[in-house]
Amino acid sequence: MFGLRQRLSLGFGGLLLLVVLQGALSITRLTTLGGSIDVILKENYRSVLACQDMKEAIERMDSGALFVLSGYADQGRALIAKNTKAFAASLNTEMHNITVPGEAERAEHLQDLYAAYDKDIQAFLAPSLSEADRKSAYFSRLLPVFYEIKATADEILRLNQDNMSQANNRARTEAASARREMYILLIAVLALGSAFIFFTGRWILRPVNTLTKSAEDISRGDLDLVITPTSHDELGRLSEAFNVMAQNLREFRRSDQVKLARVQRATQQAFRNIPEAVAILDLSGKVEVATDSAADAFSLRPGAQVQDLEPKLLSGLVEEALAQEPHRLPGEGVLQHFVRGEERFFRPRAVPIPGPDFLPAGVLLSLEDVTQWHQQEEMKKGVIAMVSHQLNTPLTSVRMALHLLLEEKVGPLNPKQVDLLLAAREDSDRLHAILEDLLDLSRLQSGRSPLDMAPVSPRELVEESLEPFYPSALDKGIKLVTDLPADLPDVEADLSRIKHALGNYLSNALNQTNPGGVVTVSGQPENGFVRFSVTDTGRGIAPDRLPRVFDAFYRAHRDGEAGVGLGLAIVKDIVEAHHGTVRAESKEGEGSTFSFAVPIAVKEGQQ
Repeated sequence: MFGLRQRLSLGFGGLLLLVVLQGALSITRLTTLGGSIDVILKENYRSVLACQDMKEAIERMDSGALFVLSGYADQGRALIAKNTKAFAASLNTEMHNITVPGEAERAEHLQDLYAAYDKDIQAFLAPSLSEADRKSAYFSRLLPVFYEIKATADEILRLNQDNMSQANNRARTEAASARREMYILLIAVLALGSAFIFFTGRWILRPVNTLTKSAEDISRGDLDLVITPTSHDELGRLSEAFNVMAQNLREFRRSDQVKLARVQRATQQAFRNIPEAVAILDLSGKVEVATDSAADAFSLRPGAQVQDLEPKLLSGLVEEALAQEPHRLPGEGVLQHFVRGEERFFRPRAVPIPGPDFLPAGVLLSLEDVTQWHQQEEMKKGVIAMVSHQLNTPLTSVRMALHLLLEEKVGPLNPKQVDLLLAAREDSDRLHAILEDLLDLSRLQSGRSPLDMAPVSPRELVEESLEPFYPSALDKGIKLVTDLPADLPDVEADLSRIKHALGNYLSNALNQTNPGGVVTVSGQPENGFVRFSVTDTGRGIAPDRLPRVFDAFYRAHRDGEAGVGLGLAIVKDIVEAHHGTVRAESKEGEGSTFSFAVPIAVKEGQQ
């Protein structure tokens, strides 16, 4: 009995043999046709062209002789000389392209005729020949040879044309014969291919389809099926191997189910004892697994729906995670929540769990208890506010005393005393500015500094903010540029506060820009907000320091610059009090762009 390999070899071998035969026949026929066409287009056609060129050249030489007889000797001689070379070249081509029987004799005769004609025409052109003798030479010798040359060239041309016609007929006959043979061979290939396809369906496809259906059943969990082999070839052995595989899978399933159940119980127990509040949710927001602390603090128990639980903010976090979009929490990303009547603070985080197709298959929700950190931050803010208030009063007295001393209200001062008092006043002014920043920051963070909100023109805001910095920019050789669209809408803001924020940006930009640099203030609408940007051409900020530039008491550059790092923190608090956002972008050595966005003012009659 034939095996699968023998059946495939038989079918494909027959097809391959027919393809080879068809290819060989095609090559042979094409070679023959190519030879016939080569005769038509190469050999005979070259002789035809040569004969036509010779006829044209001899006619022009005859015209030149007539020009000489008519009194135009110079023109006639030039025409004869030019076409003598053309005739000789064409005759040379013909003598080297003899392809038709009888053509050689006529070509040699033509060569002899032209030799005689060339000798006679040279004698005809002799200057010593009289007009009467020249006319006699033309009519008695040149003209008869001229007609004989043309007649001989016509004979050679007709010989080649007849041969071309015969070659064309042979090519047509061979093409028709090749076409018939191709049709016969094509029918044979189609017949054998159809038979092979039919038997392939019986020999191969039917058993393969049976195996495919069995594989699909196994993928659905049916491991109890058994395939009955229908042959003893390779497909039969594959069916037997398939049955062995299904039996082994049944055994593995029984053992793996026991292991899986044990691992699942251990994992659930370990997960429940994690001290952090962590829960795993499915795509609908249903809790699948949760730690004891998550169940105790937020009722995140298996089977619960996050949409039904408090706080509702958790449901929004889960939805944003499934949409793979960032979600921003107010107040440093901290959530206030009461657990058994005790105020606690948590930092929630929702992360999508990728599935096999890299799309979200669930959400990991974690809530980090940051109550102690939050209390320490509140205590630190309270201490800073208290110390600032306590220092402000004695500092005011010291500044007043320095002022009175410098005005010499209590007596004259020598130059050394004046220098010392000026240095002390400068340091006291700097300390006063730091305390004012601390107090301002404290008031903003505590909400004790209400905002006077009103529609503000962006152009008015930028112009008033820039005005104090023009002298400083002029002294440093820095160019201040504005880029504000004419149709930029008004924003809803506290003018004095937002000017303070923009002024902080401008002050930092001027400090970081070298002479000859440019500081640009621009504004653009952005999704219901207007974003104001300050771009400088300074030294820029290192990538590892950029994320912390808005933190209080943090300075991106520590090489002797003034300040304690409160300016950008104040800007952030002012802008966030306006329900806006801040942003910082920078490239080291190329400059920085600091921006903030504040809401567009709502006109009367709009919602």
